Amino acid sequence: MTQAIFLQGSLMRHVSVMSFTASVGIVAIFAVDFVDMVFISMLGQAELAAAIGYTGTLLFFTNAINIGLSIAAGSLVARALGAGDQARARELATSVALFSLLISILVPILVLFQLSELFQMLGAEGETLKFAMRYGSIILPFMAFMGIGMTSMAVLRAHGDAKASMYVTLAGGVVNAALDPLLIFGLGLGLDGAAYASVAARITMGLSGLWYVIRTHDGFARPSFRVLLRDAGAVISIGVPAVMTNLATPFGTAIVTREMAKFGTDAVAAMAVIGRLTPLAFAVVLALSGAIGPIVGQNFGAQKYERVRGAFVAGLQFVGVYVLVAAALLFVFRGPISELFDATGEMQRLIFLFCGPLALFQFFNGAIFVCNAGFNNLGHPLYSTGINWGRHTLGTWPFVLVGASLAGAGGVLIGQAVGGVFFALVAVIFAWRLTGQLQSKSIEAEFEDEHRLHKVSFQRNW
Repeated sequence: MTQAIFLQGSLMRHVSVMSFTASVGIVAIFAVDFVDMVFISMLGQAELAAAIGYTGTLLFFTNAINIGLSIAAGSLVARALGAGDQARARELATSVALFSLLISILVPILVLFQLSELFQMLGAEGETLKFAMRYGSIILPFMAFMGIGMTSMAVLRAHGDAKASMYVTLAGGVVNAALDPLLIFGLGLGLDGAAYASVAARITMGLSGLWYVIRTHDGFARPSFRVLLRDAGAVISIGVPAVMTNLATPFGTAIVTREMAKFGTDAVAAMAVIGRLTPLAFAVVLALSGAIGPIVGQNFGAQKYERVRGAFVAGLQFVGVYVLVAAALLFVFRGPISELFDATGEMQRLIFLFCGPLALFQFFNGAIFVCNAGFNNLGHPLYSTGINWGRHTLGTWPFVLVGASLAGAGGVLIGQAVGGVFFALVAVIFAWRLTGQLQSKSIEAEFEDEHRLHKVSFQRNW
């Protein structure tokens, strides 16, 4: 059985290893999505690239639920391992997996019944709407495999097994990369081929995730309805706020997509490219939340509160250095990136804008990820919910509207980036105060223990 491994050693090393290892898997998945976009662009129809952009926004909503439940799995399992209760960790992992399976079956069914209306709400119309409908209707029924895969990866990270979590996403990426050219060009399936390749990748991730958790860590217990009911409260207390937190991101993306749609198909296609480029370039930033969560959770469960704050500080330092390097590389290679998609006019201008100064604003998104991971694992998931919804409503809509009116499609991207700064600062302040309170409690507890020992010693000597 796995022991808690984050209770000692360099916190920066733990953060770096977990983040980079987790990011390899993320890069694999999003690199395939990026190649998908390149292949689809080679078919010569901007409507196809735009359709993938609209579908990606909609799938983000369904994936947000899976991500929220995986956060609950990682937090609960890490805390149980930190407290030394491995049997409880196995039961909690199983309960979250069952919840994830049920919800990721029901939600896509509901979405499929309203698919056309949902795409039209995002701004899709004409040929783009028809392409998006085809692409989405193929992928959505298989989201349950994605849910199980994400939950399994969260359990693996909670055990400190970042490598196995990476292998799960790598397996999905390899399958997708192998099938993409075969189905899109070899069999001439075009957009449908890209969708079928994505389905195969999701199935692979779900099955390989289960295999690693069971084979490597014996991380799941035998399913039990009684245990599921008993754990429902614990799962809901973290899972529901975490789901609500993650639903905020696609909500904000939907706002931006709808505003961008007013500037034409080229603008939406550019946003679809940026949407694939962002997680590829900043995969390490996206991995931070899942990387820091187990570190915070294990130390919180073991009541090592000074290491909880240390993990938070290490995370912010790490994201700052990484964003500077990634933004510089994007700026240097902005020309080849634009040429890769045959981007001209508005599409090229938007890609250049993102690969320029706007890339630096990813630091503030990274800061929010770090803080949210802390809130979720310290028993304050509603803080994450408030910060994320604030960032993707008040921190998005007004800024995007003002930006669009002042600078057109480019202003939409600028407004989206600038709006996140304030809420990142709020998140950091809240996290700093929360970890400070934990440190104070730890110092008081140590003082009381020392005082009690001195008192007992004095009484014995007397």
